[in-house]
Amino acid sequence: MISQRAGTRASAFIRRHRPDMLMLLFMCILVLLGLIIIYAISPPLAARSAQDLDPNHFMYRQVLYLLLGAGAFVTAYVVPADWWRKVQGKLLIGAMLLGVAPFILQATPIGLCANDACRWLDFGFISFQPAEVMKFALVVFLASFLSVRMQQGKTNDIQATLVPVGITLVTLAVIVIGLQKDLGTGITFFGIVITMLFVSGLSWRLLGLALAASLLVGVAFTIIAPHRIERVMTFFNHSSVTDDKEGYHIDQALIAVGSGGVTGRGLGQSIQAFGYLPEAANDSIFAILAEIFGFLGTVAVLAIFAALLMRLLRIMDGSANPYYRLLMAGIFGWVLSHTVVNVGAMLGIFPLTGITLPFVSFGGTSLLFILAAMGLALQISRYTGHQAQSEVTGGPNEDRRRGRGFGRSRDANFGRTGRA
Repeated sequence: MISQRAGTRASAFIRRHRPDMLMLLFMCILVLLGLIIIYAISPPLAARSAQDLDPNHFMYRQVLYLLLGAGAFVTAYVVPADWWRKVQGKLLIGAMLLGVAPFILQATPIGLCANDACRWLDFGFISFQPAEVMKFALVVFLASFLSVRMQQGKTNDIQATLVPVGITLVTLAVIVIGLQKDLGTGITFFGIVITMLFVSGLSWRLLGLALAASLLVGVAFTIIAPHRIERVMTFFNHSSVTDDKEGYHIDQALIAVGSGGVTGRGLGQSIQAFGYLPEAANDSIFAILAEIFGFLGTVAVLAIFAALLMRLLRIMDGSANPYYRLLMAGIFGWVLSHTVVNVGAMLGIFPLTGITLPFVSFGGTSLLFILAAMGLALQISRYTGHQAQSEVTGGPNEDRRRGRGFGRSRDANFGRTGRA
């Protein structure tokens, strides 16, 4: 465990340096890839729209979203990470209020509902999804909260740590899964929380307890929603489904993945984008990617995602400040959970959930806040130093990664034992 005192000592060794350019490169490749795919499928998407849209309408919209996302990225990179710590409480409460707003305002033009779900705020010129703000707020809040508990030696204190974290997570789950009917985002919340608890140094016993409680909450939210039970039944017993609508989406996704073959159909040759595959530009874009680029292209894209995640882990591992390390853990959990759930659903590994593929999927709010999170990660990458940390945590020959896991704190009771 690195205490506040140890973190201060480590900071003395670390001077601001160049950011992690490899992380930035991998992110830019994925963003550019997403823009290329949207450009390729924009004509069929526009053609099947009820409105008379320009063939490049969706590509133009994606460019606009990227410009807004670039602004969010630069802002998060420039604003000191410690500033977010000062406003973390207000940010979380504000995000929760925004989360319930679509449900409250569903009878007004501002509350935007679609497919029996109220998840968006419509301001006329742009729609806004509050759940994405909640992800960013959750990462900032937990990083601040858990870093304080680490410094106090109370990471494994159930009343001081797990109860407040549990209350926060359940509150967010009720808003997102219960009111907004968005199980995919709820899974992301669980992924972020479990990752940050792991990195904070929570004991294996309590971590298992947290996982079990999370699974129970997920099962409860599934049981109370008939459409989620239908999705689960479709996943486990697809061949016996009599209602074609239940298995249609996954069937079309698998057809897209399979029809790509080894090398893919090529840009502009997608068939599934012509109305066969639902949400082709959003939740199902990985299936379109597989259709266009084939098995080899899909493996290459997954390798880029893996490389990006490894860079995030490297930045986290080199952060001497517990707050910075936990921020990186939250961002890592955010990107990982989105990627795994989206790809797994399109390959038939997991039941279908409405969740985007980071950096690639069409959309405004999701892209905006994931880029803001990456801007924060790039800023933190300027304050890393593996050698400095080894000197603080046990000498120049000690490697922290040989402990209980990647970047995992060694002693959750530092404040209690006084050991550096």
